[in-house]
Amino acid sequence: MNDKQQIPHPQHLAFPQAMPADDEIDLRELFGALWKGKWIIIATTFIFAVGGVLFALSQPNTYKAEVVLAPAGESSGGGGLAAMAGQLGGLASLAGINIGGGGTDSKAMSLATLQSRQFINAFITKHDLLVPLLASTEWNEGSGELVIDPELYNTETKQWIREVEPGKSVIPTDWEAHKAFKEVFSTADSKDSGLVTLSVTHYSPIVAQQWVEWLVADLNLWMKDKSLTETKRNIGYLEQQLQKTDISDMRSVFYQLIEDQTKNLMLAEVEAEFAFKTIDPAVIPEEKAGPKRALICVLATLLGGMLGVAVVLVRFAFRKEDTELETRN
Repeated sequence: MNDKQQIPHPQHLAFPQAMPADDEIDLRELFGALWKGKWIIIATTFIFAVGGVLFALSQPNTYKAEVVLAPAGESSGGGGLAAMAGQLGGLASLAGINIGGGGTDSKAMSLATLQSRQFINAFITKHDLLVPLLASTEWNEGSGELVIDPELYNTETKQWIREVEPGKSVIPTDWEAHKAFKEVFSTADSKDSGLVTLSVTHYSPIVAQQWVEWLVADLNLWMKDKSLTETKRNIGYLEQQLQKTDISDMRSVFYQLIEDQTKNLMLAEVEAEFAFKTIDPAVIPEEKAGPKRALICVLATLLGGMLGVAVVLVRFAFRKEDTELETRN
């Protein structure tokens, strides 16, 4: 038979047909569109660059004060309170009490306390930090005083006058104060050296340095008072147990535990840097920490350039689509 069924060439089965020429991207045409829209790109870049410069200049300077601390238990090399706490730990566990100890656990407890809402709110209340924390806008270098936003706080009547939503307090709450303080306060714990860096960033370098000093002093006092309270409670408990037993061996254990707790109590009362010892004290910073004005200007310029290119390419795509539709019709 002459009529034979034609078999498609293998090459046609293996490879798809080429895309139509209309769907291909012509780089020369693309660059031509960018060149035609160069004034749009230049104008957009210029507007964003100017806006970035104005925004960067409008931002007030901020200053960061830092202090380097070492855990008191670790810095003593296992002596002092840490050694006292470990001498009779086994006997204390038999008696049902926990003497405690220094080292990593006490460091972690101190850092957790430093970050806690209870400590931060007590710190803000003690030193009356609500106004410089929430109402200050910048620092007057000439007078050395903070500039307070008159729409938030009246410095003459010493009253908050900010506008709030119905049902909310005009005076900032502990929640707001804690949230604002966490934004200016930070800690860094070095795993290698064990040192802790505590820093505060504020408009005023004097305020930043002062707050760092207060934080260290208040934290040491807080942890000291907590330890003294626990030690006194342990002594009271041991004295009660001592009165309840007539066994000479147990009485000897209780006497030793009471003696140990009394020594801890005496050492804690005379120790000023109870939780952390200052290695490098905070000083008033002379150089600003922010804002990064050059970086803000560069990012704004790049954003403006990318936006300008995007606008030109979108216009080019729509015009090309309209042209193709007109050609087909």
